[in-house]
This record gives sequence, C-alpha cells and structure tokens, in this order.
Amino acid sequence: METMTTSSATLPITSINASTKNDPPWRQMPMTRRGIFAAVAYMACAVLLLMFNKAALSTYNFPCANIITLLQMVCSTFVLYTLRSWNIITFGTDSRTDLSLKGFVPFKIVLQTSPLSFTYLLYMVVGMASIRGVNVPMYTTLRRTTVFFTLIVEYIIAGHKHSVPVLGSVGLILLGAFIAGARDFSFDLQGYSIVILSNVTTAVYLATIARLGKTTGLSSFGLMWCNGLICGPALMLWAFASGDFDKAMHFPFLYSADFQVVVLFSCILAFCLNYTIFLNTTVNSPLTQTMCGNIKDIGTVLFGWLWFGGLPFDWLNVVGQFLGFLGSGLYAYGKLNGKL
Repeated sequence: METMTTSSATLPITSINASTKNDPPWRQMPMTRRGIFAAVAYMACAVLLLMFNKAALSTYNFPCANIITLLQMVCSTFVLYTLRSWNIITFGTDSRTDLSLKGFVPFKIVLQTSPLSFTYLLYMVVGMASIRGVNVPMYTTLRRTTVFFTLIVEYIIAGHKHSVPVLGSVGLILLGAFIAGARDFSFDLQGYSIVILSNVTTAVYLATIARLGKTTGLSSFGLMWCNGLICGPALMLWAFASGDFDKAMHFPFLYSADFQVVVLFSCILAFCLNYTIFLNTTVNSPLTQTMCGNIKDIGTVLFGWLWFGGLPFDWLNVVGQFLGFLGSGLYAYGKLNGKL
C-alpha cells in the first residue's frame, strides 16, 4: 500500500495500491498497523463523542439535534480547508491524484460523491435523533445489531459472502443484544424504531464509503471535504425550514459556558470521528468498522451507566453484553490474524 511522502502530508490518509484497484471493496486481509491505528482511534473518538452528544441533548435538553450536526459539519469543513491550505493534508490518495485535483476537489468529482452525502445526511440526522429517546446502555445494545444490516448491505451491493466464523460471531452479537435488552422496563417503541433505522442508515453509509473510496481517487480527507460541500448547505436549509434556528436562539442555556464547552468538544470529536470512520472503512472494511463499533461499546456502557444511568444492574444484561463482546472479539482475533 502506497503512502504519502512527508513533504506532502503529515497526517495518515487512505491510499489505494495500483495492484488492488480492481479488488472487491471488502477484501479480507490481515490488519496492518495502519488498520489497527484506524480501528483504535475510531473506538476512542466514538465513545467520547457519544458522551458529549448525550450531554447536550439529554442533560441540557437541547431541542435541535440538526443544529449540532450542522455545527459539527461547519467545524469539520473549516478545519479541512485550513489544513489543506497549509499543505498539512491532501485530498488525493497519491501524489499524482492530488496534483490532478489542483489542491482541492473538482466539481465533477464532488458530484460523484453525492450518494455518499445523501447517506451521510441520513446517518447523521437519524443517528443524532436516536440518542435522545433511549438510555445509553440500551442504545449501545440496539446499535450492536448494525452488524447484521451491514452483512445484508454488503451482499446486496457487492454480492459479498462471509465465512462461517464471521457469521458465527455475528450470531453471538445478535444473541447478546436480545438477551441484554430482555429486561429493559423503559421500553419505548418509537425510540427503538429510530435506533434500528439508524442501524440501517449506518450500514448503507459505510458501504458507500468503501465503494467511493475505491472509485473516486479521493483520500479520507477528500471524501470528508466533498461531504461538507454538499451536506452543509442542505442541512442549513433544513434547519431554517424546520424552525430549528429559532428554537436554538431561544435555548435558555445557549450562552452558558458549560453548554458551549460541551458543544465545542462535540464538534472537535465529530471531526476526529468522521476521519477515523473513513479511514477505518477504507483501510479495513465496512464490517470491520461495524465490529469496532461493537467492541468500543464496553467503554460506552460503562460511561453511560456512570454518567447518565438507565438500566439497573442485572445479570441478564451482563450476560448479553458479554456475548456481544465475545462475538466482536472473535471477529477481531480472526481479522488480526488473517483467518477470516
């Protein structure tokens, strides 16, 4: 796999070797050091971002999830523009591609990434809404079923079939999710439905990243840049039309320093999370990205119980969580050793 020279970039980007351009998007290979870095970085950012988003939407009861999403996107686009202007990052996967982009991304390529932008909007808007109605432990339990939808989407888009060990690890995760949620006395059909919809949009989003990462010649930063150019204006129009801007301006804690710090960290972590999602999905695979989401849930569950409460301690929930982590761990072991 080719790497960027230190003179053209100082941050890791995804690259596509000429010998693998025609390979299936989800080629099963042992994880490289870059793949391990992408997976670990994603898990750390995801846990922290969930906590800050949950604090803004639930602890402070901020009524406009779309406004937070828009702020995160504006922050991300500004950071990308600054880093690219200073030649710290590039938007192409190799020096020749980046040279053809002339610094930024041509409008023609931006249009090619429009399917990614559409799925990103669904992923972000539905994902933010899903956090509000469900307690953190049950949220992570339901989100763990995303791996099932990822398998389906991979098969529909690329006809990719997974091995028996992979299917077995997915089965353990699903079984653990059902057991862990069996005694959720705060059952909320609407909240659960939104989380399941979030799972579907996540699976489609990850599959789209993997596909476009192979066909557009853009790096992770390039794909993020195109996302911001298309999704930013669309989300801003939606926020105006829905009245979210007016609600946000009348929010009682809008000028509270504590609330502003929470939103600021949410924006910073959203940039880091988006980058690691693109990196992990293109360097590894959509399924690996989903499995990383399951593995990092141990931190999410612990922080969620500690900070926000929700489910009381229950051995049935513990057993379910253990089965989910076991299934994810088995997949991770096989992936690291190239046995899947």
